[in-house]
Amino acid sequence: MNSVPEGSAAAGPGRADPGASASVTPFPGVDVSAPESGPGSLPESVSGAVPESVPGAVGGADSGALGPPAGAGPGAPQVKTSLEILRSLDSGPRGLVEARAEERLARFGENVLPAWRPVPWPRRFVRSLRDPFTSVLLCLGLVSAVVSAWGTACVILALVAVSCLLRSAEEHRADRSTAALRDLVATTATVVRRVSPAAAPLEREVPVADLVPGDVIRLGPGDLVPADVQVLRTGGLTVHQSALTGESAPVAKHPLDTPDPALASAGPFAQPQLCFQGSSVTSGSGTAVIVATGGATRFAAAHDGRARQRGASAFDRSVQGISWTLIRFMLLTPPLVLMANAALRGRGLETLPFAVAVAVGLTPEMLPVIVTTALARGAARLARTSGVIVKRLPALHDLGAVDVLCLDKTGTLTEDRPVVAAAVDGADRPDPEVLRWAALSALWTLQLAELPAPDALDEAVLDAAEGAEGWGACAAYEGVAALPFDPVRRVATAVVRRPGRLGVHTLVTKGAVEAVLERCALDGDERKRLLALADRKAESGLRLLAVARADRPARPDVYTPADERGLTFVGLVALRDVPAPSAAEALGVLARRGVTVKVLTGDHPGTAARACADLGLGLRTGSGTGAGSGADGLAGSGSKPGAGSGADAGATIEYGDVVTAELVDTLSDAELARVADRATVFARCTPEHKARIVSALRAAGHTTGFLGDGVNDLPALHAADVSICPGNAVDVAREAADVVLAEKDLTAIDRAVLAGRHSSGNIATYLRITLSSNLGNVIAMLTAGLMLPFLPMLPAQVLVQNLCFDAAQLAFAFDRPAASALRRPAVLRSRDFLRFITGFGLLNAAADLATFGVLALALHNAAGDGEAAFHAGWFTENLLTQALVMVLLRTGRSAAERRAGGPLRAAAAGLAVVGVLLPLTPVGPLLGMSALPPLYYLLLGSVLGLYAVALTAARRRYERRHPAEDERARGLEKAHGER
Repeated sequence: MNSVPEGSAAAGPGRADPGASASVTPFPGVDVSAPESGPGSLPESVSGAVPESVPGAVGGADSGALGPPAGAGPGAPQVKTSLEILRSLDSGPRGLVEARAEERLARFGENVLPAWRPVPWPRRFVRSLRDPFTSVLLCLGLVSAVVSAWGTACVILALVAVSCLLRSAEEHRADRSTAALRDLVATTATVVRRVSPAAAPLEREVPVADLVPGDVIRLGPGDLVPADVQVLRTGGLTVHQSALTGESAPVAKHPLDTPDPALASAGPFAQPQLCFQGSSVTSGSGTAVIVATGGATRFAAAHDGRARQRGASAFDRSVQGISWTLIRFMLLTPPLVLMANAALRGRGLETLPFAVAVAVGLTPEMLPVIVTTALARGAARLARTSGVIVKRLPALHDLGAVDVLCLDKTGTLTEDRPVVAAAVDGADRPDPEVLRWAALSALWTLQLAELPAPDALDEAVLDAAEGAEGWGACAAYEGVAALPFDPVRRVATAVVRRPGRLGVHTLVTKGAVEAVLERCALDGDERKRLLALADRKAESGLRLLAVARADRPARPDVYTPADERGLTFVGLVALRDVPAPSAAEALGVLARRGVTVKVLTGDHPGTAARACADLGLGLRTGSGTGAGSGADGLAGSGSKPGAGSGADAGATIEYGDVVTAELVDTLSDAELARVADRATVFARCTPEHKARIVSALRAAGHTTGFLGDGVNDLPALHAADVSICPGNAVDVAREAADVVLAEKDLTAIDRAVLAGRHSSGNIATYLRITLSSNLGNVIAMLTAGLMLPFLPMLPAQVLVQNLCFDAAQLAFAFDRPAASALRRPAVLRSRDFLRFITGFGLLNAAADLATFGVLALALHNAAGDGEAAFHAGWFTENLLTQALVMVLLRTGRSAAERRAGGPLRAAAAGLAVVGVLLPLTPVGPLLGMSALPPLYYLLLGSVLGLYAVALTAARRRYERRHPAEDERARGLEKAHGER
């Protein structure tokens, strides 16, 4: 039983200050007087050489620790004492002289990670060509050039260039915004330097980028280690290095004053005197000397390009599926056209340009431009209205497709500060004396141990005590000594002198329940009873601090942990998390949008379950014990009837969908995928557990987002389809994230999801309309080509028709999508598209073939060039039907009956006008078209009227097969309009 949450100072691991920076660092060895060997690196002669490669990568259940395996060898550091490392760095406890620091900065370079340097424009542009849609268009353009269809080739290649330029520009803008955001966040470290060799050392804050090997720095709770360092002096210093080693518990660090041969065979992360960039200080304080910066750090080696790669995102998977469907159609079309014309009409290779034109006609040429424009507009709108920065444009689509959002509890669902819920004695009766003694311990430990700030639990205790009766009298108490908290003892002790008690010192100890009870003079039965009481409260979701005290004869000697014996138990202080003000409402909105929230936390299962229950995040109840597992691997309720009274009576929370890390370790990947699909809370998670859970959800077919802000969230950020972090996250998390929020707020994520679905809805609408219309045209042209003695459309006419349609289609990027598209995750599934475009494409082909009959009737007795008139009639009908489809298939029955979107309505009207008037202008004869008789327009109007009726009926039938979508759309229409 662990009644103190892992994230609290009482339990050990603390949380890094979100505003702290994680930049810079280097490692092993430095002979600063040696010849320059490269930026940021120092020769091997110092504390050991940095291995050429660092095995392993952050994240993954099996990644293991970074760096070489334990044991001596090429990668093992040479163990140096504090004095030896200072000598080799030509430094000292008083720090570097400013002039020497400037020389080293010029020599070794800034203390920044190489991965954070901006991507050059040419590389960004070339990277845009790897998009599957763009690659398809590029291949078509090259094929068109091979068959001498220069007009088509030029248009396609121009569209490719425009798409790549738009995408590169938007990603460049996002990078600049992220860089500006990084500059706003404090990225400084406390360094000790001197103005001159004889001057006194001064402490001051300098940018982390200006740190150099040999600098002496101060470390305190919440600080991120800014470089690879060796500690010179510590006071209870512990660091959290899970991002580097996977260990969830903090590691104690202390200086090495005398050589220790046993350390020579230990791995670098087992060295107690070394701290590495990427780790964070959980408790205590220390002074350290920097031994490596920039790209020479182990963290930089672990986060090179290979470590940052991840699998295909939801957008990648969607476009690849649709692209391959299009490629199959396009590869099949030209041979069919050639073979059919050769077999039925005896035509040879002269129909090759027409065959290529047909294949191009099937392709949505504007797709890369519309995708990029829609995503760029959505990203720009988010940045302008919500302060959300989308660093990778496809991530906006992924946000719209997210159906599972994984996040930590603290700072997102709850505030970063707990509050005192109750203070009870050993009989579970409210007792203000318990809170008073706990506050005295916290106050004097903070002052006498020279801690920079209280941890969250101590701060909550002090806040509660200041408003309690009798706290003013405690000002007469005088502090004598303090033993600060450390993760081994799991307690903190203050020694105070009580007023009127001369010759007596009172030890006040608080901390983890088990640790405090071990130090109390209790018999076995009483200890078991108190542990059971703590169990009940912990299972109800409360954090607990036990308090004990003892009187000792006053003495001048130093107090040690050995004095924490024979204490008298005082009581328990129960604390609870404060729900974030907007969390409950945001969770409800996300649920209505079809996004399931999973909580991945290092806290006690009961604490997490209580927070979720307070926020209305439904958890199914079960039976059994919280540590047990059923057939599906889910934790049982773990709750027992509350026997307590007072402030905490009746507060027991039952939870069933809670899985502990211990259970995760026993499950295979397939079993974990099934369990993760059902569970809501994962407790006691390490960074590797979080990454494995996210990967399991993706393997189960979910599009998964992860919200994290710390170094220990990096594995899960890399594992998710879309990684999200707040603006005050550590630098490495911001650099790894696809989306950066202005603040850690679920309502901002909801706005980002809405923007993603807005853009994805426009893209999906464009694809459905364009592909169905194109397929109908291709089928009709192939059929007509086999029935006519001439080509139904000349290649130049096909090109002009496509250009007109492409120009009109750009309006899709500026349209307001159907409300149903905002109600559910927007995923571009090739199978769904194929079903839609096949049905409506055949309907469009029927309208085109009906026009063939109308043309035959209207031109039967007409004088003039029948072939040119036929081309004009087909050209006009194609553009009019496409304009009709743009309006009627845009958003479905409910929206179409009211009005089409402004930009789309104007574009469709313009397309219709061009279709009717172009053959009548001087351009018509140049394209091989002539004027049409009035009878044709009358008959065409009848065909278009019937086509509109058929489209509406088909759309209603389609909606009847998807009734849930239609009903949701109507429910959201008003809300979306208000937005």
